[in-house]
Amino acid sequence: MPARSNMNSWSSRLTLLVYASGTLLVTSYAIWNYLMGAYGRILLPALLTLLLGGALFLRSINRNDYRLCAYLTLISCYLLVAIELPGLGDSSRLWLGLPPVLTLLLLSLGSALLLNLMMAPIWLILINQESLLLDNALHYLALVSVAALPYWLRRQREMLLSAADTLDKQCDALSQTALTEHLHAEVERARTMQRPLTVLIIHLPQLEMADEQFGSTLLHSLLERICHTVHSGSRYHDRLGRHQTQLFWLLLPDTGEAGALIVRERLLHALGREVFAETGAIQSRIRACHLQPGEDGTHFEQRLLASGLKLMEPRP
Repeated sequence: MPARSNMNSWSSRLTLLVYASGTLLVTSYAIWNYLMGAYGRILLPALLTLLLGGALFLRSINRNDYRLCAYLTLISCYLLVAIELPGLGDSSRLWLGLPPVLTLLLLSLGSALLLNLMMAPIWLILINQESLLLDNALHYLALVSVAALPYWLRRQREMLLSAADTLDKQCDALSQTALTEHLHAEVERARTMQRPLTVLIIHLPQLEMADEQFGSTLLHSLLERICHTVHSGSRYHDRLGRHQTQLFWLLLPDTGEAGALIVRERLLHALGREVFAETGAIQSRIRACHLQPGEDGTHFEQRLLASGLKLMEPRP
């Protein structure tokens, strides 16, 4: 979780840096035209400076409104390059790379590639070098491909990390997918070695209420305290997983009915001692479900689901 937060913070700072750099670049270009005496070319960069400044202001006060800011910045860039590109001569290839790179920085990979391919004929026409049309087209496509490669690699890495991430997004417990995989593995192990297996189904009704009435801060504190308490009262090879918002499963390998009963009572007392000012003591309902002889993982999982639904039913 801290890694995801740091990654999002770094991405947000990089985006703000792009907006600020673009605003500074266009402002410098307007000042340069003024100093060179090209007063007829000041109006467009001056207007685009105001547009980019507005995009930067919107992005700094509202990080969720990124689409409007991104398209305002791209419109500014496209207009400036479209006006200046025909008169750049031999240096036009250098400036030809600005729109596709900026598009890749501000938009998602798919949207950026589509927009770059749609804009390619316009940029090639504006260069106005018919003898080098094929060379410029290959140069543009190669630039887009090379610029998109790091983003594609980063996306592949994020997908691999997401697939390998076995923890729940909000607490120190297995995710639902990882929990199901561990359950089937433990069932196969118990059947092969003819060892007992018990799963404690833990219902925590206060979690939904805490999120709705007090917000995510209290919910995070509750989840952190609950996971810490359960881990403290468990063995190192027991596995705690979050199956639903209010429902946890605690896998207890090599544990029969007597041992599961002891763990259940210990957890009920330990959770009941944890008190929050907003919600009072942590309320929990725990039910033990034992693997039956000859039962496979699919049937055992179905029994666990049924027991969990029954456990979450309101008491009369």
